[in-house]
Amino acid sequence: MRTKINYIALFALLFVNQIFAQDVTTVTANSYDISDNLDLTAVASIFGDSRDLEDFERKLNDPNIQISNLDLNNDNRVDYLRVIEVTENNTHLIILQSVLGIDTFQDVATIEVERDRQNNVHVQVVGDVYMYGPNYIYEPVYVNRPLIYDVFWVSSYRPYYSPWYWGYYPTYYSYWNPYPVYRYRNNLHIHINNRNRYNYVYNRRSSRAIALHNSRRANAYERQYPDRAFARRTSLNNRYVLEQSRGSYSVGTRTSSSRNTYNSSSRSTNTNATRTNSVRNSNINRNSVNSSRRSSDNQNSSTTRNSSSRRNSNNTSTSRSLNRNQNARSSSSRNRTDTSGSRTTTRRSTTPTTTRSSNNGTSRSSSSTRSGSSRSNRNSSSRSRG
Repeated sequence: MRTKINYIALFALLFVNQIFAQDVTTVTANSYDISDNLDLTAVASIFGDSRDLEDFERKLNDPNIQISNLDLNNDNRVDYLRVIEVTENNTHLIILQSVLGIDTFQDVATIEVERDRQNNVHVQVVGDVYMYGPNYIYEPVYVNRPLIYDVFWVSSYRPYYSPWYWGYYPTYYSYWNPYPVYRYRNNLHIHINNRNRYNYVYNRRSSRAIALHNSRRANAYERQYPDRAFARRTSLNNRYVLEQSRGSYSVGTRTSSSRNTYNSSSRSTNTNATRTNSVRNSNINRNSVNSSRRSSDNQNSSTTRNSSSRRNSNNTSTSRSLNRNQNARSSSSRNRTDTSGSRTTTRRSTTPTTTRSSNNGTSRSSSSTRSGSSRSNRNSSSRSRG
């Protein structure tokens, strides 16, 4: 039975490897889209961090940031993006154009800034129809009011028009080669301010901005390659639908059909593998249970041994301490008896000396009386003789 399961697993692995080999051969540059090379949320983020439109253009083309990865003219250099502005009353239309050659420009996106009667400013970043499809719109909500808002409605304000063109660029700008899309995406997330919100909306707010853009739109690349429009590149409505269809599936990886075949094959292999693994796991679990029981028994026995040894050690220590206390008491009692004996001996030794001294005193007194009586007798005799 095990040999059959092993053969089935080997056949399934070979089948999966063949799918991978076929998958690698089907990956082409067509799996990428032109719109993958300029993220409009990143454009909205640096717009909110800019002081004015000149600073905004600088950040768009900064080789240290690399917000853009567009190379429409296929010269292996990322296109320079110039910024031009058209204003009317409270509406500011900012157009981002890719510089492709001498007097050759292609619109890639617009930023529509409009102030209403309550002095509320609304910003929408709109992708060009040729690049992103119709109504691909992001509306940023900034945490802090951008400084660029205070510049737009100054009485002496003049619309910004980029002075740079093909072959004549600012000193801070230098060419860099376009990266693969996955590397561009990884680099891009570092420069997006995630404290802001970038809401996708379906409709444009300003009809005046639409009219201004229609009169100023540049489409040199579109006229040269009409078949590369978004509507002809894909069967989807716009880039937002394309992102939703991809889901969490990264750009430039395997196709959906290969994913489905891979999932089905992986499920079959997983079921076979899980069956074998379940048998193995059951045996392993039984062994682990038995081993755990044995270990628990050993632990219990060791704990009882340790507890008994501890008790014995405690008993011996207590008995030793008791013996020491008894010895100390006996020695103290001996010392007491010795001191009492010494006291009695001293008393005995003192009594005879006192008696002796008293006897000596009486003897001396008797001798003195005798001498006195003898002296008186002698005097009386001498008197009688006289």
